Amino acid sequence: MAFCPLDYRYGSQEFKHIWSEDGRHERQIEVERALIWAHWQLGKVSEEDYKMVENISNPNDITKERVNEIERETKHDIMALTKAMAEAAGEAGWCIHLGATSNDIVDTAVGLQLRDSIILLREELCKLISQCADIAERERDTVMLGRTHGQAATPITFGLKASVWLDELRRQLIRLDEATPRIAVGKFLGAVGTGAAQGEHARELQHLILTHLGLTVPLVTTQVVGRDRYVEYVSWLANVATSCEKICQEIRNLQRSEIAEAGEGFDIEKQVGSSTMAHKKNPIMSENASGLARIVRAMIIPTYENALLWHERDLANSSSERFTLSHASALCEDVMRKTRTVLQNMWVDKKRCLENIHSQKGLVMAEKVMIELVNHGISRDEAHEILRTASFMAINNGEELFDVCCRTPEIAASFSVEELESMFNPMNHIGVAQELVDECVTLARESIQ
Repeated sequence: MAFCPLDYRYGSQEFKHIWSEDGRHERQIEVERALIWAHWQLGKVSEEDYKMVENISNPNDITKERVNEIERETKHDIMALTKAMAEAAGEAGWCIHLGATSNDIVDTAVGLQLRDSIILLREELCKLISQCADIAERERDTVMLGRTHGQAATPITFGLKASVWLDELRRQLIRLDEATPRIAVGKFLGAVGTGAAQGEHARELQHLILTHLGLTVPLVTTQVVGRDRYVEYVSWLANVATSCEKICQEIRNLQRSEIAEAGEGFDIEKQVGSSTMAHKKNPIMSENASGLARIVRAMIIPTYENALLWHERDLANSSSERFTLSHASALCEDVMRKTRTVLQNMWVDKKRCLENIHSQKGLVMAEKVMIELVNHGISRDEAHEILRTASFMAINNGEELFDVCCRTPEIAASFSVEELESMFNPMNHIGVAQELVDECVTLARESIQ
């Protein structure tokens, strides 16, 4: 019986396998094998013994079922794994787990899970960046209302809006690349981090194991990898999930019936928006991704608390981390993938964007007229008051601001009708938006090559 929604509703199978019981089992076997390989390199284990261990270091010879059977007796998961490996290794079983403590295996296997998760997360983020760059480029010149405080502000382009998303996603990629060596880390210096059980070549042994596995070698540890590394990882997951929710929330807002400037794609042949309101086309994928992003962020607090262990180690973090790392990772990947799908199928109604600008009766061009007045020698404060008065007159009378400006003495004395008409063209007040879009797109595409 599937209980967790991750089992039957959310996340990709490839990604979830990393954090599954099978994924954990496979990586712990791999770590135990790497330990014997390192001992072989240092001459403590024969090549023959290593080859025997190597041959049985797979989930078919060391079955999860056998490990679970032993664990029911030992009440210790890693001891069960080492017993199962020793059984399968025969005469070479003597060297299994040699010089290690359980958490050398556990945390190093988690390091492999983090490494493999980061690979998939990075791939998905790069796909999302590419899709967002396509949107920014496609909508580079699409003029629309800029909004602040939920109110019409001045014109913007949809391309600039998408470029803000794009540059944020690029920063997330930079953060991930910078953090990866700090996150994908193992440890192999024994029970309290002294390396005493590993002997005089303890540091060399640890270096051999971790570099062989493709992990960063830490300088010092206790019995566990420092959980500040996990804090950084989950914080990144929460950060990028928030970036995705920011995109999805904006699309949901723009899809409001009264705005209708952009929105999710909808399969009108098959898709149903409501069981009773047949006309509905709801932004369900954006809403879904937004909800899951909140769960990712919710994992931050227990992750911080898991960093607070007694002395060189306690076990209070272990059960919690089975949820925080696995669920936050899988859901973040799901959120990114859904956000990319939303962008891929998003529609933008350029005509509606212009209609919404014109519905403001020219008020969004008040700033443009004010600036031009300043350029004609009127002080900034005076120009602001002239346009403030004119704007509220237009609002109160239901008039176009252009008409009020035409009969405002200070404005009429400064500009011809043709000059005023040009000022009220929204395309003439988008500044360097297009230039910014071009630069953002170029930098983003370079970052994912």
